[in-house]
Amino acid sequence: MKGRGMDEGWRIRVRGQVQGVGFRPYIWQLARSMGLRGRVLNDPEGVLIEAAGDGLAAFVAAIPARAPILARVDAVTHEGAVFDLPEEFEIAESRGVGAETRVTPDAASCPDCVAEVFAPGRRQGYAFTNCTHCGPRFTILQGLPYDRARTTMAAFPMCAACRAEYENPGDRRFHAQPVACPDCGPRIWLEPGGGEAIAGAVAVLRSGGIVAVKGLGGFHLACDAGNAGAVALLRARKRRPAKPFALMGTLAMIGATCAVSEVEAALLRDPAAPIVLLQKVAELLPEEVAPGQAVLGWMLPYTPLHHLLIAEFGGPLVMTSGNLSGEPQVIGNEEARDKLGAFADAFLMHDREIARRLDDSVERAAPPMVLRRARGRVPGTLPLPEGFETAPQVVAYGGQMKAAICLLKNGQALLGHHLGELDEALTWEAFLAADADYAALFDHAPEVVACDPHPGYRATQAAHGRGLPVVEVQHHHAHMAACMAENGWPLGGGPVVGIVLDGAGLGPDGTIWGGELLLGDYLGFERRGWLSPVAMPGGDRASREPWRNALAQLDAAGLEHLADEMFGAQPLDLLRQAVRAGVNAPLTSSAGRLFDAFAAVLGFAGAQSFEGEAAMALEARAVLGDVGAYPLGGVEGVIETALLWQAWAQDRAAGVSPEGMAARFHAGLAQGFARRARALVERGEARAVALSGGCFQNARLLGLTLGSLGDLPVLIHRRTPANDGGLALGQAVVAAARAVSG
Repeated sequence: MKGRGMDEGWRIRVRGQVQGVGFRPYIWQLARSMGLRGRVLNDPEGVLIEAAGDGLAAFVAAIPARAPILARVDAVTHEGAVFDLPEEFEIAESRGVGAETRVTPDAASCPDCVAEVFAPGRRQGYAFTNCTHCGPRFTILQGLPYDRARTTMAAFPMCAACRAEYENPGDRRFHAQPVACPDCGPRIWLEPGGGEAIAGAVAVLRSGGIVAVKGLGGFHLACDAGNAGAVALLRARKRRPAKPFALMGTLAMIGATCAVSEVEAALLRDPAAPIVLLQKVAELLPEEVAPGQAVLGWMLPYTPLHHLLIAEFGGPLVMTSGNLSGEPQVIGNEEARDKLGAFADAFLMHDREIARRLDDSVERAAPPMVLRRARGRVPGTLPLPEGFETAPQVVAYGGQMKAAICLLKNGQALLGHHLGELDEALTWEAFLAADADYAALFDHAPEVVACDPHPGYRATQAAHGRGLPVVEVQHHHAHMAACMAENGWPLGGGPVVGIVLDGAGLGPDGTIWGGELLLGDYLGFERRGWLSPVAMPGGDRASREPWRNALAQLDAAGLEHLADEMFGAQPLDLLRQAVRAGVNAPLTSSAGRLFDAFAAVLGFAGAQSFEGEAAMALEARAVLGDVGAYPLGGVEGVIETALLWQAWAQDRAAGVSPEGMAARFHAGLAQGFARRARALVERGEARAVALSGGCFQNARLLGLTLGSLGDLPVLIHRRTPANDGGLALGQAVVAAARAVSG
């Protein structure tokens, strides 16, 4: 004791993902069990603890070791202090307004809440059951600190029973901000109305209809996954002829169609509840679900509403984003009625407002990768590597495709959610809204803006319109830097060699890059290798029509006769004249266009209905084991593809199967780049290899490249997208590195 009621003790600061995860009741229970007095509270920096008593050192050591399942503790610090403390340990009111702490992403329903939904009791059948271990977070959040008054649950005053749970530190619903029950919380209903909502929705689904379902971050369009007619109807109405649909079902339903390893099952059950890409092993679902694909995208039910719907329906459902083609996902009830009315036969609605739009995340477990970073992962942060401690606040705007924003603050990188393609007007509006939203929510005041150098990108134009210093980061350098940063590569860690394979990015020489071997660090790079540049006949049309790339590749390899034979129905003479004249036929070293070309010669006809369709079809055909590899010519500089095409032509003449040729293509690309990267490491010019770019979403290419690199230190993407969804992270750390290094 010190003076009148004053205590000597410790002021303990906990930083990280520590709000909205049951951290205060955890600290309350821990402190009481250790006989401490004091208080715990939320504030803009995280969780603050003021405590006195014996065993403070043991208490501090125990904090990260026993933290709640959704918590992420970055740091626990303490200092001596003198203060007036209560006689026992208590949970105090939040202090301050602002955002120095992390926000918890939305979390799938925990087992306790799911059991409660299906058991007799006041929450039986209730579609909004949650606790501190699960439920909505970011999608209902309107401001920090994370308290009910700053969420869209503020519109639902708690009843006496819920209030008692909310105020009881020993209850798992203590300060669970979305806590509710049928007497006081949100409700569901079916339009057109009448009867019980879940039963009515199931009746529509069983009749082959389509139901628009309001979820956490937006609407889904659902139909019976086992009904080929219903799936075809959804494709026709949504004008989505081939892009795979996401599926939702129980683990038993998933296991009936796909191989599910322990690590894949764990990812499915993760609180983030992403869509997980799984290898198909049984043809129990119609081909229309994922035409021509060897994998299916599955997720488990992640809200009580989903659990109730799947249980009542008794089978898997297609659960695809509720949006018009190319537009952002619908989130509002009136917006859904207006935009999805032509798609849906019924609407399963609720009256809890969605504060921000979040698509489902898409991931693989083996090899681990994030293809779309969204619900359940955002706004989780990544610690910046060693050397970035004095980095200024930075905002980075990414690229034109798979747009996402990245903020740097307090040694953390917040890579925002997937937004989409910025050439769509409504996606552009969503980008601007997200920029303002993140800045306000996280109290972010950037000193520097980072972007791609392409002057035609809307994100680049927005960066230059901020009135702040702008750092332009070359597209493929940003990919490499993003991979380095995710893996904690230190600012002073030395050079790495980046194998960066993607669709397109503007090079400093004015050509379109995309098949690159870069040597460098955060501050800069040298281009040490690149696929031989080939024309894109018709410009942007070549990105949509793979046969155009095949024509250019075959002609460049001296195989014009095969192009004539395979694509003779197309206007080849006209396109060849344009290529010779350099009219609307820009040169590209793109690996993505090489994939398209090879898919075309193996039979992919017509135009792509979605980005990556041809490459995905090619990956799906590469099912054979080690059947050899097509060669790539050259040693330094240009990586010649002519030998690859000539070897393919010999295989074609010999009657080798398309599956064998697809496998050899993948192996050739992997080995050709890996061999050159290995040489740079072995000569001491690089200390590790970084693999980035959208082509490394291809699990076969990634696996073959890793195998070819052997025991070298290799950096890959696991928590951020290798595709353009990760560009903003790379741009941000490059800008920060330049600021730190002066």
